[in-house]
Amino acid sequence: MLKITNCTKCLLLTFGVIILGTAGFLYSGLYPMGADAPHNALTYWALETLREQSIARAASDIKVPTNLDTSERLLAGGADYNDMCSGCHLKPGKSQSDFTLGLYPVPPNLSLPKKEHSHNERTSSNQYSLQRQFWIIKHGIKASGMPAWAPGHDDERIWNMVAFINKLPKLNQTQYQILTARADAAENHGH
Repeated sequence: MLKITNCTKCLLLTFGVIILGTAGFLYSGLYPMGADAPHNALTYWALETLREQSIARAASDIKVPTNLDTSERLLAGGADYNDMCSGCHLKPGKSQSDFTLGLYPVPPNLSLPKKEHSHNERTSSNQYSLQRQFWIIKHGIKASGMPAWAPGHDDERIWNMVAFINKLPKLNQTQYQILTARADAAENHGH
């Protein structure tokens, strides 16, 4: 017969108390879930760490196309960014929108230089940054307001948005309007 020591009993009791305490907290409804009530520091750290590590693992094998700098990609990506992303991630000259005021966490302003909106990325390489952006656009992020665009967009279209996002911080308002207007005009004429 298996003999249970006092140390083992203490560990089992401690584990049981932790499980019951966690379940009690989860079912209590005490944690504020409103988007207007920020997470406490521990919860925020845990969610950020979980998100970044998950994205880093999932994005690490993505092959980045060598031709991201073409004008065709920038024009196509600009139109999509303007239509689908600028309401949350903004455009040159805007610092907020109705969406950004009500979302928590606040989406990054992608029209700013990366150092002003990047998360604690595991690596600062441009390769990883491109892989990360592609993965996020394609798969979205749970409970953040960031949708997965893969169901209606093929990989080429997503890479076009990645190409545009990487040029976006260097654009002024006029350049932004020109790039997105050209893309809109080309789409309206069946190109």
